Amino acid sequence: MWFLPVLIRNLLKGPSTEAFPFGEAMTPKKMRARIAFDPESCALCRVCARICPAGAIQFEKRPDGLEFNLWHNSCVFCGLCTLYCESEGLHATGDWHLSHPQSEKYDLVEKATVKFQKCSKCGKQKMPAPLPLMAKLYPGLSADEIERLRAMCPQCRKAETAPQDGGTQ
Repeated sequence: MWFLPVLIRNLLKGPSTEAFPFGEAMTPKKMRARIAFDPESCALCRVCARICPAGAIQFEKRPDGLEFNLWHNSCVFCGLCTLYCESEGLHATGDWHLSHPQSEKYDLVEKATVKFQKCSKCGKQKMPAPLPLMAKLYPGLSADEIERLRAMCPQCRKAETAPQDGGTQ
């Protein structure tokens, strides 16, 4: 009969488990969950694809840019891709609700195309320079100056920002 006080306490307290998937479930702060991709911030360095232990991130070359594919059913939520993403193109969300019918398993993919742009100086196709990364690379420049440099390819940007020789001896 020692279990009766425990039984009565538990009946009065209510269930100790979450009602998921039939109700809202609590998500702890800083929980690594579904990864979100921002194509505007992507530098196309592809470190995320190389570092992903599950192989959930893949890039495919297209005529107009690179297509980013993130297979959520393969992702193990380790967070390495977000840790190594210098341009802040990937970030973890608090959305861990990935239950789905077996028939929808191929729908758990996030696709986005990072489009190539033309250089404002030489006109060649180039990768876009993401704003967060440009702000890190060129601290102290105004927003207008950073936007002007973002429109250039890496070679033109390097020539534009290289220190000029005075030519005096």
